[in-house]
Amino acid sequence: MREDDGRDGSAVARLGASGGPLRDGLDVAEPALERGAPGAAMGDLGGVAVSVGARRVSDAPLREVHVVTESTVERLASGVPLRDVLDVRAPGSWTDLDVEVRVSARYRPGLLPGLAWVEGRRGSTTSSLIAAAVGRLRRERGAEFAVESVEPLLALALCHPDGRVRGAALARARQYPDLLPLIVVRAADWAEPVRETARELLRDVLDVDAAVALAPLILLVGRRGRGDFGVRLLGEVLRRAPGERLDPLYGSSDRTVRRFAHRLAVAEGFLSPAELARAAAQDGDAVIQDLCAEAALKTVSAEVGDDVLRPLLTARNPRARSSGVTALRRAGRAAEAERFLTDRSAVVRACARYVVRQLGTDPLPLYRAWCSKLGPEAGGERETGQARQPKPETGQAREPKPETGQTREPKPETGQAREPKPETGQTREPKPETGHVRKPEAGQGGPKRGSFVPVPGAVIGLAECGERADAVLLWPLLAHPVPAVRARAVAGLRLLDVVDAGRLRPLLDDPAPGVVRETGLALLPSAQELPADWLMERLGERWPRHVRVAAFRLLSAGAGIVPLRAAVELLEDPDPKLRGWAEQAVQRWHPPAGLPSGEAEVEALLDRCTHLFSSYVLRRRKWEAGVGR
Repeated sequence: MREDDGRDGSAVARLGASGGPLRDGLDVAEPALERGAPGAAMGDLGGVAVSVGARRVSDAPLREVHVVTESTVERLASGVPLRDVLDVRAPGSWTDLDVEVRVSARYRPGLLPGLAWVEGRRGSTTSSLIAAAVGRLRRERGAEFAVESVEPLLALALCHPDGRVRGAALARARQYPDLLPLIVVRAADWAEPVRETARELLRDVLDVDAAVALAPLILLVGRRGRGDFGVRLLGEVLRRAPGERLDPLYGSSDRTVRRFAHRLAVAEGFLSPAELARAAAQDGDAVIQDLCAEAALKTVSAEVGDDVLRPLLTARNPRARSSGVTALRRAGRAAEAERFLTDRSAVVRACARYVVRQLGTDPLPLYRAWCSKLGPEAGGERETGQARQPKPETGQAREPKPETGQTREPKPETGQAREPKPETGQTREPKPETGHVRKPEAGQGGPKRGSFVPVPGAVIGLAECGERADAVLLWPLLAHPVPAVRARAVAGLRLLDVVDAGRLRPLLDDPAPGVVRETGLALLPSAQELPADWLMERLGERWPRHVRVAAFRLLSAGAGIVPLRAAVELLEDPDPKLRGWAEQAVQRWHPPAGLPSGEAEVEALLDRCTHLFSSYVLRRRKWEAGVGR
């Protein structure tokens, strides 16, 4: 808002009294506006006419006349109903209005209703052209419009910077249910008399329906220093309500509201174990997942049914699945935990190993057996430790020729193998939730040990509970046809601390980004042992992006001039992310200890980076390297 508008609060009133023509129910002094009167840059006349409900009386085009009506405060001061100005369902709209009114009061105090008007004594509501136009429209449209206009003015009074005005407005606000959100805001007011009055009023009018509707705003205001009263009152009201009345809160788009509702439901027992399990499986918030999963887990006993366990065991999020696996032991179904030893989540695998050990079964021999099935005996390539070489023309890895006519093809979305059934040749597809094969249908009995095909989780599971000697089972898997298995094999070797840079280096050319990413992580401690020229070659644009990223990370971890050389190489790269990483690497580079002073290559490289440094920093960096003196 322009400062001159706030300086001259009577300018608009002078315009209305200057005798200009009457247009759209508003008196506008055109000569005064043409002379550049204050307020001439605040909106157009058409917006004013629409906001106050006026109709055009002429088909002639309106001249571009500017008046003060564009802000929320000005529209409310003109009598526009709250529902037409604010998004009454958004809690932030009410807190923003509270702030905007206080800011507007500094520059246009005449727009706000005074204490005399709020108390019903004689006094003007606003001193502006808009007030005069609204009064005329009220007389034309009758008392109904006049009553409707009291509500927006009371809304401004409830946000007035003067505590006496706010306190007086609270007494009248009881008659207008749409102003209840502002009573919630005033219940956290900084002035104690206003705050106590608002709290008493809120306690009287807040019922279950209002509590459910206002929960987002109450919890938003509850973050303030004095907002705890509203949160406590909300809990008291909802505890007395039937549990099903909280259903709208369970599915709220506001994460804070969902957390509050689920905490209340768990504390009061509003949700059944099956409903808790479904909430843990379906909600996207980690806090709610943990809260509901733990609550459901406490209710599990030998009599629990699939309505509780199935949502947990088939959930996409690992928190719910791990709780379901842990619950299998309490439910007397611990044998089923074996299926989750190869889960894609580390926490689920750890829970499954715990449950299996409670039965007296050591999971390590199972992992070893499954990894043996994934090796050359299961159809993989027999060269150990050698990556599949890409075809020269396509860069795609050669697939092994099938030995039996049946190959395990990875699913496009998961990269997990589908094993043919021995008796039918049909494939058993893993469940998308856990990555395991489907359970037998009811009545066919539970899975027997080793009766399902292991997935890549078996490879990393072996590394998690195995020994360094188990690496002999992982090296052959570097040539496995399934990319996920190759990636887990590299991760397992890194976890067992048996990385061999020479044997892993060819995997940096792997066509699967996941394999290259894991290989880069595994080789990072040995980056200085890798040939720099070989890695520099892979910064070229002809290589896939994941190969270039891995090569740059390894080069950046090198010593001496190598990181600077690699970063300068990518300064003009078409990939914006790689180019940004290279610029940051150049700016972080300092000559390391042991770098010979006066290296001509260092000076040449720094001269290509002048746009990244100020002249002083560039001279300083060259001085550190002993060049450019």
